[in-house]
Amino acid sequence: MNLEPKSLQEAIVYFSDPDNCIDYLAVRRWPDGTVVCPTCDSTSVSAFNRERRTWKCSSHHAKREFSIKVGTVMEESPIGLDKWLTATWMVLNCKNGVSSCEIARTVRITQKSAWFMLHRIRLALHDDSAGKLGGQVEMDETFIGGKVKNMHKNRAIKSVAAKQRGIIGKTIVVGMLERNGRVKAQVVESRTQAVLHALVNEHLAPGTILVSDEHGGYKGTDFEHQVINHAIEYVNGKIHTNGIENFWSLLKRGLNGTYVSIEPFHLFRYLDEQMFRYNNRSTKKRNVTDADRFTAALLNFPGKRLTFAELTGKVCETSAF
Repeated sequence: MNLEPKSLQEAIVYFSDPDNCIDYLAVRRWPDGTVVCPTCDSTSVSAFNRERRTWKCSSHHAKREFSIKVGTVMEESPIGLDKWLTATWMVLNCKNGVSSCEIARTVRITQKSAWFMLHRIRLALHDDSAGKLGGQVEMDETFIGGKVKNMHKNRAIKSVAAKQRGIIGKTIVVGMLERNGRVKAQVVESRTQAVLHALVNEHLAPGTILVSDEHGGYKGTDFEHQVINHAIEYVNGKIHTNGIENFWSLLKRGLNGTYVSIEPFHLFRYLDEQMFRYNNRSTKKRNVTDADRFTAALLNFPGKRLTFAELTGKVCETSAF
C-alpha cells in the first residue's frame, strides 16, 4: 500500500496514479465507506467500476453514472485528477500563492485553464460556516489597487473621480483578527460607521474586546473598545493592531508579487485563499502540516460549483456562499 504524500514531490508521484487519486478523494468524501449519489443522495450505488472509474446509482434518473468529480468544484473538468490535486497542493502550501502562469507551466495546461482551475479551488476554500470571533479582536481596513499613474487612461479617469469622493480609487477591505486565532476579511463599499458597525455585530461574539486604530468608524459600538493612536505609538501593552497588519502584509505580497494585477470583481476569492492558508497555519499551540492543510481543503470540494460563465460575470453565481 502506497503511503499518502507529505510533500509536493511525494504528492506528484502519488497522484500520478489515477486510482490513488480516486481512493484519496473517496475516503475523504465518504469517510464511512458508503458512496452517496450526488444527484439524488441515494446510497444504493453499485460497486466502483475500475475500468471506467465510475459508480452507478440504482435509481433511474439522469446522470446515474458518476465519477469522483461530479458534485464537486471539479465537475465537468476535462483536466485529470493528477493535475487538479498537484495544483491544489501548490496553492495551499505556497505562502504567497501561485500564479496561473506557473500552474500552467507546471502541470502542462493552458494559462486560461489554470486561471479557471485556481478560481474553482478558491471557491472550495471559502468558509461560510465559521463561528463568530471572540476574546481580543483586532480590526483594521486596507486599500487594494494600483497607482493612478500606472493605470490605463480610462481607468485612471474613474479612479480620479473616485478619489474626489474619498475612496482614493482603490478597493476597501476590512479585516478582523482574533488574537491567536482566525482571521476574517471582506470587501466593502466604504468604511463608514454604519458599515463597520454592521460587520462588528455580525462577526464578533458578545463579550469580545475590539481593538482598532483611531478611525472614527469604530466609535460607538456595543463592545468594549480599545484604541491605539498611530500618530503617537504603535503598541501600548496589549493594545495594538500588529496582528491584522501582518495579515495585510501577507495578502499584499501575494497580490503584488505573485498575482501582480487582479480585478476588484475577483478580489474576494483571493481573500478566501489567503484567509484559508492563514487560518490553517502552524502555531505554538498546534502543528499543521502541508498534508493537513491539503486534506482540509479537499473536504470542502463537494457541494460547490463554479462555471466559467459565472466566473466571468455572464450569469449570476449559484454556488454556495
